[in-house]
Amino acid sequence: MREAAKNVFVASRLPKRAGVSGWVATLPPRTPRPALGEAVSVDVAIIGGGFAGLSAAHRLSRLDPTVRVAVLEAGIISEGPAGANSGFIIDLPHEVSSDDFSGESEGKFRDSVLLQRSAIALATELAAENGWGKELFDPCGRYSIAMSAEGDKHLEAYSQQLAKMGEAHRLLKGQEIEAVTGSKAFTSGLFSPGTVIIQPAAYVRGVADCLKEPVRLFEQTPALSFERSGDSWLVKTPKGSVRAGKIIMANNGHAESFGFFRRRLLHVFTYASMTEEFDPARLGGERKWAATPALPMGTTVRRINTAGGDRILVRSRYSYNPNIEIGDSAIRSAGRLHDGKFAHRFPGLAGVGMQYRWGGAMALTHNHVPAFGEIERGVFAACGCNGLGASNSTAAGIAAAERLLGHDSELGRVYSRLAAPVLLPPQPLTTIGAKIHLAYREWQAGTE
Repeated sequence: MREAAKNVFVASRLPKRAGVSGWVATLPPRTPRPALGEAVSVDVAIIGGGFAGLSAAHRLSRLDPTVRVAVLEAGIISEGPAGANSGFIIDLPHEVSSDDFSGESEGKFRDSVLLQRSAIALATELAAENGWGKELFDPCGRYSIAMSAEGDKHLEAYSQQLAKMGEAHRLLKGQEIEAVTGSKAFTSGLFSPGTVIIQPAAYVRGVADCLKEPVRLFEQTPALSFERSGDSWLVKTPKGSVRAGKIIMANNGHAESFGFFRRRLLHVFTYASMTEEFDPARLGGERKWAATPALPMGTTVRRINTAGGDRILVRSRYSYNPNIEIGDSAIRSAGRLHDGKFAHRFPGLAGVGMQYRWGGAMALTHNHVPAFGEIERGVFAACGCNGLGASNSTAAGIAAAERLLGHDSELGRVYSRLAAPVLLPPQPLTTIGAKIHLAYREWQAGTE
């Protein structure tokens, strides 16, 4: 509920976990930071402890080590959408929309690359400072892989666009991509070296755990409401409160739960399954690789090597869920699709079952721009990841922190050039249109 006249913003709903992410389940249990149980005063309150919120906290502390920050995470770090992520901090757009690669599309490409590489720069800095190993943070690049003539054609066209932009990449034929993946199902691939691959749950835990005073993290502390109180804001939580000069909303789709960006955010879930461990000898190719699909809304696949064996992650299926929650039946339904995709790609792994299945929430906008900027006096949004949570949310968090402190940067200038999210059609047209669009794009992706 939003009461603009009184400057009171009350959460109409709180985040709910969508299954247990395999990334979380394969880590040791986390001992969360204590929940907020008192009244505290800070310079900045950050609502949300995912990629955006944690990145904003780090950027604030680097720009001004004296700034007092309270990060409020509704659940436990890594158990929200960030820990359900597929783990790609990509540096290049998945595709470029213009076939003739006009000046406008070239400018958008360069802005996107700068934005995403800003995210990689922060992640790389944190990895070096904290000595993270490749099991958590691996700058190994990514593959885009095709399974059809249409997918092959798309990768060839994308290669030509990357060449025009001077971006390093390499096209792989069927046998070359088989040597990487161990699968004969893939017909071609494109390797781009700049992507960083992370274990997303371990990564966000690591980012959270290296926060230092005067930045404080409170887990299991949802923001229930916030209101204007003199020259500051008062954020209320179940057992405490935060008085803050400014607020960063880093809660993605749940910004709408507080009344912001109404009818401008599409709440979409994507789904993943992770196999049980299997003997690496059962599958040829490299023991660690990560691949996105050649066609939009195709299937993402990762091979993960662990001490006890290897696992395959399969991510596919998108659903529109305006209430920002899903049930077990949706996860089971997506899981049946994953089983078929897995069997098609890796017939030699027959009998290897899926051990974990889960979903993750995304917030999309119709014109593919973030929900970003100063939305009330002293309240800054870093929301609307548009499906690239690790990259886009990290960059948005950085940019929101810079804007809050008045820091000028090229990243900030990129965000200042972006349009605002456009209004969606009224219900039920949005629901009907979103479901038809997602079903069509999934059908269009075919076997990819």
